[in-house]
Amino acid sequence: QVQVEESGGGLVQAGGSLRLSCVASGRTDRNYVLAWFRQAPGKEREFVAGITENGGIYYAASVQDRFTISRDNAKNTMSLQMNSLKSEDTAVYYCAARAGNVMPSTESDYQYWGQGTQVTVSS
Repeated sequence: QVQVEESGGGLVQAGGSLRLSCVASGRTDRNYVLAWFRQAPGKEREFVAGITENGGIYYAASVQDRFTISRDNAKNTMSLQMNSLKSEDTAVYYCAARAGNVMPSTESDYQYWGQGTQVTVSS
């Protein structure tokens, strides 16, 4: 079992930046993938970015070149630097984890989830 907890959400103006963090605990001695998902009001939860244990990274097209994901395996932490934020980035952002090195973008493929942190971008 892996537990994950997010932090760092808040309110920011369009064009601004925010940094989200995720801390993993529990069975972190095994390889696992960490990812960010988000869910806007009235919409389905969607994949934002993910990173494998060995640094493989994938971004959703909507955030490519604006968001940067990083990971510190020694500290079991992951961050998401979000720049040039847009109103459409407003959502609850979730940290998710799954065992192994394969990084799917489907919500159901991730077993462990945080409670989420709200990001609101005002226009």
